[in-house]
Order: sequence, then structure tokens, then C-alpha cells
Amino acid sequence: MKINVGLCPIGIEMKKENKVLNLSKTFAIRIIRLYQYLQNEKMEYVLSKQVLRSGTSIGANIRESVHAQSLEDFIHKLNISLKESYETEYWIELLYETDYINKQQFESIISDNKEITATLVKIIKTSKMKNDANH
Repeated sequence: MKINVGLCPIGIEMKKENKVLNLSKTFAIRIIRLYQYLQNEKMEYVLSKQVLRSGTSIGANIRESVHAQSLEDFIHKLNISLKESYETEYWIELLYETDYINKQQFESIISDNKEITATLVKIIKTSKMKNDANH
């Protein structure tokens, strides 16, 4: 499902098809399915909950940023998403290094996570430059 956004409340023009929103929602669905797999097939209950929390939080904060009250708030929400993305990478690495997921699963999901991370970094840098120019 593609998420379309026009103009967010703080006047930041969003692309008609918001790439990072779409990526993060697709990623969250993958994380939920990974959680289900880990719980049902691997009987893993601790790391799976950690990756579920951080991996789904990325998109939730990105979605919230679309309705930010200010440019500073927008940047803040995306920074939270970025931190959650880094945390998710950590949990995925642990799952791989403890043999809960195989190399193919790891490379696939970590690649998606890194794409979200890179996209967030780019948006945050651009937004900070706009914010600095306005002050």
C-alpha cells in the first residue's frame, strides 16, 4: 500500500508518494512476520520482542513526523526513527549471530533497514539545513 502525503502542517512539501513512509511500513510488516516466525518456529521470546518494538517504532515515528507542529518537531521525530533504526539493526545482528535467522534472512532484512536509515539521514540533514537557513 502506497502512502500519499501532500503538505504537512509545518509547510514541508512531501512527495506525492512518500518513500520513507512506504519503506518503513513495509519494513514493519516484515518485522511483525519475523516476530511471529521467531515466536512460533524458534521459540525465541526475548530478542523477538525487542526487534518487534524497535522495528515497528521506526514507521510509527515517521508517520507522526508528517503531522509535526514545527520543523524542529519534524526533525526530532525523524531522529527518534533513526535511533530506532540503529537499535533494530543491533537486534537483527544478534538474531543472526545467535543462529535464529540464517544469512539470507539476515542480508535481506538488514538491507531494508539500511535503506531506511540512509533515507532518514538524508531527510534529517536536508531538514536541518532548511531549519538553519530559517534562523
